[in-house]
Amino acid sequence: MNLNYLNNKSILITGGTGSFGENLIEFLLKKSKNINKIVIYSRDELKQYLLAQKFRNKKNKNLRFFIGDIRDKQRLIYALEGIDYVIHAAALKQVPTAEYNPLEAIKTNVLGSQNLIEACLQSNVKKVIALSSDKAVAPINLYGATKLCADKLFIASNNYKGAKNISFSVIRYGNVMGSRGSVLPVFLSQKKSGTVTLTHKDMTRFNILMEDCVQMVVWVLKNSSGGEIFIPKIPSFRIRDLAKVVTPTCKVKYIGIRPGEKIHEEMITANESNHIFDIGKYYAILPNNYSTQRKNKKYSKLTKFKQVKHGFSYSSLNNSDFLSLTDLRSAVKKYVK
Repeated sequence: MNLNYLNNKSILITGGTGSFGENLIEFLLKKSKNINKIVIYSRDELKQYLLAQKFRNKKNKNLRFFIGDIRDKQRLIYALEGIDYVIHAAALKQVPTAEYNPLEAIKTNVLGSQNLIEACLQSNVKKVIALSSDKAVAPINLYGATKLCADKLFIASNNYKGAKNISFSVIRYGNVMGSRGSVLPVFLSQKKSGTVTLTHKDMTRFNILMEDCVQMVVWVLKNSSGGEIFIPKIPSFRIRDLAKVVTPTCKVKYIGIRPGEKIHEEMITANESNHIFDIGKYYAILPNNYSTQRKNKKYSKLTKFKQVKHGFSYSSLNNSDFLSLTDLRSAVKKYVK
């Protein structure tokens, strides 16, 4: 992957001490030798310290750490000084936590996103990529609702940026295998007890590997024009199959669906199909008014691809690509010892 477009550029990653941020940093430091600086913006002092220790090599002098909260707009403005690109990964992500602490989730996921948008508009940032979730599609829980609202804020911000040379796009993806918020660490922690807990026998989820997630973000950063929602084509898996692979000798205990939890996740609803294009590895949802943008050829790179059929939907249940037990063993082998 050619990363020359990052030469002499500066990137800020909100929530950069999470699983995704750590992997993105490692990728950028390895693949982009001429990047100006990478700024990690997060509120967790300990995680920043541990990450700094991991990347303390003298060759990584372009790595910076900035303590801050996306709830603090003025702090964001300070952090964005000299920044060209922003990857927005900060969020309250645990579904049960959001259900029991709704206002806190709104403050971070919705109001924090708006703070970031306004701070970027007041700075010289050129491009913002916001990371979303399949839970933002037809949400039944507060986390999903806050992510849907945040997505709308980022997409709409392209309409009131004025003459500023800045664009806002969104990436919507599913469960990241092995991330701190995924079910895999839970199963691994339960393995010693001899009993693994499942919420529903039919539950399915999308799955994306961390390296694919990182590469998608880097691709979108280069190719987005603003206003798009990008969705990866990724396989599904059955939660019970993952438990069988990770904890083959454990008893299974069904505990019931957690507050706000879906049995199956969705990436695309049929109502969105009228402005979705199949662009190869990904789907691209264009704004409702994308056809009026054709005059200035804003989306010409995407509209040359085939539009999906009316009524098309994409869920972890109707997915044509399901991981077998063998596939799952391969996917988790670096996590299971």
